[in-house]
Amino acid sequence: MTAEAPAAPALAYGRLLPVTVHFDDLDALGLLHNARYPLMVERAWAALWNDHGFLGYEGDWEAAGDFCNAVKELRISYEAPINRPGEYAVHLWLERLGNTGLTYGFRFCSADAAITYAHGTRVLVRLDAATLRPTPWSDRFRVAGRELLRSRD
Repeated sequence: MTAEAPAAPALAYGRLLPVTVHFDDLDALGLLHNARYPLMVERAWAALWNDHGFLGYEGDWEAAGDFCNAVKELRISYEAPINRPGEYAVHLWLERLGNTGLTYGFRFCSADAAITYAHGTRVLVRLDAATLRPTPWSDRFRVAGRELLRSRD
């Protein structure tokens, strides 16, 4: 008999991606270091976009397309400490998908999404590789992004 992985909880919006906190992610007090939260959220986004067939940056900004972008703003609030290594999750969604920018939301949470440890938003601007000026997201990216938009109901 083989054990099956537990099903991801149903979410009203966005996606839940698993992340692992390792012992060396903890600070001197035994807490997940504050700088690790956004790093793990970024890795979860990379995995999500990879699942949609976007491979990200591979050494050529022109070829990177929608991944040629810059962070305009990052906001994060820490709600409860993570004080041990283990399996957790990141809940990801888009708050806004504009012509050249987007705002994504995130929750760093327990693997079952029941406990929120941190939450926040990040604003990205898509850049033209040659000029580094804002440029529109590709149609392919916009289609994938619309699936992640949080409803305003």
